[in-house]
Amino acid sequence: MPAGLVALALGGFGIGLTEFVIAGLLPQVGRSLAVSEVAAGWLISGYALTVAVGAIAVTAATSGLPRKPVLVGLVALFVAGNLLSALAPNYEVMLLGRVVAALCHGTFFGLGSLVARRMVPPDRASRAVAVMFAGLTVANVLGVPFGALVGERWGWRATFWAITGIGVVAAVAIAALVPAWAGKVPAGGRADGLRAQLSAFRSTQVWLTLTATALGYGGMFGAFSYLAYTFTDVTGFSSTDVAWLLIVYGSGLVAGNMAGGRGADHDRDLTLIVSLAGLTATLTAFGLLASSHTASVILVFLTGLFGFASVPGMITRVTDHAHGVPLAAGANVSASNVGNALGAWLGGLAISAGLGYTAPLYVGAAIVLLGLAVMTYAARRPDRHPRTPASPHELPTTR
Repeated sequence: MPAGLVALALGGFGIGLTEFVIAGLLPQVGRSLAVSEVAAGWLISGYALTVAVGAIAVTAATSGLPRKPVLVGLVALFVAGNLLSALAPNYEVMLLGRVVAALCHGTFFGLGSLVARRMVPPDRASRAVAVMFAGLTVANVLGVPFGALVGERWGWRATFWAITGIGVVAAVAIAALVPAWAGKVPAGGRADGLRAQLSAFRSTQVWLTLTATALGYGGMFGAFSYLAYTFTDVTGFSSTDVAWLLIVYGSGLVAGNMAGGRGADHDRDLTLIVSLAGLTATLTAFGLLASSHTASVILVFLTGLFGFASVPGMITRVTDHAHGVPLAAGANVSASNVGNALGAWLGGLAISAGLGYTAPLYVGAAIVLLGLAVMTYAARRPDRHPRTPASPHELPTTR
């Protein structure tokens, strides 16, 4: 495994911690900064909205620059945001720190996926993307308990100091270990210029893949957002059990990410269809069997596994059909965040309508089923294979 991939994974781990860690710290942060639960919640939703917008805006702004320095700069932005959070004297500065840190999120994963796949042969492209995203999935497993543990022992600011330190190490690792040629954009390449990047969105396959991404993520996140309520009010677990159940879910994410990357390198469209079909079936079964302790543990693991198995393949699919332009990779991250917001909103509507805490599982299954239909249609279209794996400057270089 190229050392550069490990460096990218470390950056993904730090960024993932920033996204997930706040959930376990909200009560402490709210009390410390004297704000309501609703205001504290904006430290999560404000981050997500910034990711959705920043993934496209920052990627477009940096499109013509060499990618390795951009990646280092993005991690530096992440460090600055977390440093602001650690030092925040009030809520407004804390929220600003979250926004600054979120600006790097989408572009780092989008651009990083293009750099990662250049470091390996073409038949290992999705696995390379999976290695980079392994940092994000591990952060999902460790983020909330890490934040809660450090915050409980040394205070919530210590958590952000620790993440700032991880960011510094990641920036140094990327600068030292990611080869410059893997992030170089040759003059005249398709990725140069905003007009060339926007032209890639004329592809129907790009839009179909982005839609399938949003629906797949939306269905999983719509169910995930209310799992704590499902576990306690339907299954009968205690509130203290929720933490380890979420670790089981996160372990499924890690396993699904790696399995999906390997499967996508073998048969990408089939892997995407199987993962979406598996997620639809899992969420449906979860709704039916949510009262069972044993079934819930198994099904929450499978939710993570099938939910993240599509990620490496979706990213390589959209960038291949977009001929490797970075804006498409950033748009994929934005699509997933739009899907997250949509799924959580629809799941909440179902609960508000009095349908109970299993309703988000069925709503999620329905959303993913739509994504499966879109992906199946995309896989059967005559233009399902791009003319080239990616634009010439995106082809992996082995040195």
